[in-house]
Amino acid sequence: MLYDNKISFSPKIHIAIPAMNEEAYINNCLEAIAVQTYSNYEVYLCINQPNDWWENKEKIDVCLSNQRLLHLLKNSPHHVIDKSSQGKGWDSKNHGVGWARKTLMDFINRRADAEDIIVSLDADTIFGENYLASVISMFKNHPAGLALSNPYYHRLSGNEILDRAMLRYEIYMRAYAINLMHIQSPYAFTALGSAIAIPVSVYRKSGGLTPKKSGEDFYFLQKIRKSGPLLCWNTEKVFPATRFSDRVFFGTGPALIKGSKGNWDSYPIYHRKLFEAIRSTYELFPELYLRNCETPLSAFICEQLREPDIWEKLRKNSKSQETFVAACHQKIDGLRILQYLKWKNNILKINDEESLCDFFDFFYKNEVQTDLSGFDFKTTSITVLDNIRNVMADKESEMQKEGLLKIRV
Repeated sequence: MLYDNKISFSPKIHIAIPAMNEEAYINNCLEAIAVQTYSNYEVYLCINQPNDWWENKEKIDVCLSNQRLLHLLKNSPHHVIDKSSQGKGWDSKNHGVGWARKTLMDFINRRADAEDIIVSLDADTIFGENYLASVISMFKNHPAGLALSNPYYHRLSGNEILDRAMLRYEIYMRAYAINLMHIQSPYAFTALGSAIAIPVSVYRKSGGLTPKKSGEDFYFLQKIRKSGPLLCWNTEKVFPATRFSDRVFFGTGPALIKGSKGNWDSYPIYHRKLFEAIRSTYELFPELYLRNCETPLSAFICEQLREPDIWEKLRKNSKSQETFVAACHQKIDGLRILQYLKWKNNILKINDEESLCDFFDFFYKNEVQTDLSGFDFKTTSITVLDNIRNVMADKESEMQKEGLLKIRV
């Protein structure tokens, strides 16, 4: 195994929290940390924004909010990295939550011991008092796991427009993850920067987090997954805030803003049959080691990678069928899967309601307490949408827990 992931009896947990314009939320997050049953931890915050926002009338309020937050934290016991004061902010090219998360994790990496654990949060996230203890238990009980992609749940806000958008987005995420688990994809995880934990030893050997304006959590976990298994279940959940937010370029906040205006083009409910095409391709990997054959993804992959024959190159670099199959999964990774689904979905043009109803009819018939005939994301009640979300959350959790049994100690 590439990584030696050994957790001591009582490792120090280093909590990394990027924060930008988070005055209204940070206290709840810090209070959730303060009441943890596990006390061997340190907290690190990176208060950040681009430096040129000081000259932008539309962004000056964010700059001033960050200054108030810095003042609030001035006498706290936490480590505070100031990337927001005048002259200290990001440059115009390298900024965003990805840079803040990398800055925090790299700072922790220089201070921490190899057996310590980094817990990545967002400033608007809360959790139960046993969360840190549960993270340690997960790594101690499953030492082959290289990182934890922790379960999440968005609580309802009471604002119908916001809650409708959030439930729609969470249903999208859970349908995506469940479909990937059904086809036994190695990339069946949900990447949320507010719900990641990783041993320092693994962080070091991975080369660290690659900074991106958004999506750094996905690319980071995908890189880790290519070296070994991820843990995707826990007894404890994290609860990101249900809120509209434009702090990042894509992700939950921007999705809710666009979705509340009726634009869900970037977050469709992909039809179950599209995942079956991926499964069929997976099943052909062993045969492709012996000879070329057509797969449901062949045309797309060749066009996407601009290579007429990707399999021959993989064969030449593989010593066995087993290493060839592993190389195929490395090549057709989580990003390629998502790109394929978007490409094929645009061709088929199946609406989201039809895809979701087929999903339940095929996998979980009669699990939802309401007849889904006539279901419409725009008009179906919040109660029914919440019921659908909860059924999916429960099923996803069951499958994640079963997946732990397949991870060798």
